[in-house]
Amino acid sequence: MNGLKEADNISLSVLMDNYTDLLLQSNDRIKRPEHYRDGKVLPPLVAEHAFSVFIEVFQNSRVYRVLFDTGWSETGFFTNIELLQIDFKELEAIILSHGHMDHFGSLIKILKSEPKKYNIIAHPDVFLQKRFLKLPDGRNINMPILERAQVLEYSKDLIETKNPYLFPSDLIMTTGEVERTTDFEKGMPNAFLQRGDKIEEDIFLDDQGLIVNVKGKGLVVITGCAHAGIINIIHHVKKLTGINKIYAVIGGFHLIGPREAELISMTVQALKEIEPSLICPMHCTGWRATKTLYEEFPEEFFLSSVGSKFIL
Repeated sequence: MNGLKEADNISLSVLMDNYTDLLLQSNDRIKRPEHYRDGKVLPPLVAEHAFSVFIEVFQNSRVYRVLFDTGWSETGFFTNIELLQIDFKELEAIILSHGHMDHFGSLIKILKSEPKKYNIIAHPDVFLQKRFLKLPDGRNINMPILERAQVLEYSKDLIETKNPYLFPSDLIMTTGEVERTTDFEKGMPNAFLQRGDKIEEDIFLDDQGLIVNVKGKGLVVITGCAHAGIINIIHHVKKLTGINKIYAVIGGFHLIGPREAELISMTVQALKEIEPSLICPMHCTGWRATKTLYEEFPEEFFLSSVGSKFIL
């Protein structure tokens, strides 16, 4: 599939992430949030184990705005968008990366705030009714679910697709289901789901990212958790678009688990071959992986923090 048009540039504002730091400095590619307004100190932004980014894509004189994931708690998400003065009035769509609560937590409140205003783009498995984790002690922990009926009731349109999806004006593409090609990215070994009467391993078929092609720079790949594997996603994106130049990789990389050291090492090696110009690990990447990526890619690495605005 091709058809992804070039954007002049994009900006990406971090509405929710696991980390916040008031002392980070701005530069020509990252604008850190203000802490003073009208002569007063602002309340602090909220960080949570969650993910949400507000994306603006620029082409000629037009700006296209989308929201990728909606964080976890309504308190944290709505506190941050108020402090950051994010305006959703001209939002083209809300895209869900997958069906975990730390990515859809505030969605229904957003939809209820202005019923029938927002288009939702999601994989059908986002609405799976039983996902759970198996703990070593034998317990099963059920995951919160997103109700399709509520989304249908309050959204303008619900676009459910397993395939890549181009919008708006063909400037952003979802990855759709990601082809699994590496031999080291195995997902979450303790994650399971139920389809009908059948219990199966949860390989997160709904895990998807976003792609933007920035003129003269290459592809920007944005992930929620990368349960499909960050290298799998990059390979899939290249195949999907026919474009080999990866300009930026931003989002959750999910480099944690029982094979953490091996997974980090092999991911770093693969990224060195891919040669992205910008690497920004977020959310569920893990502390050890984030530290390693900083050490291995000191020029390409950018530290995410709630409220940061990337200018790409």
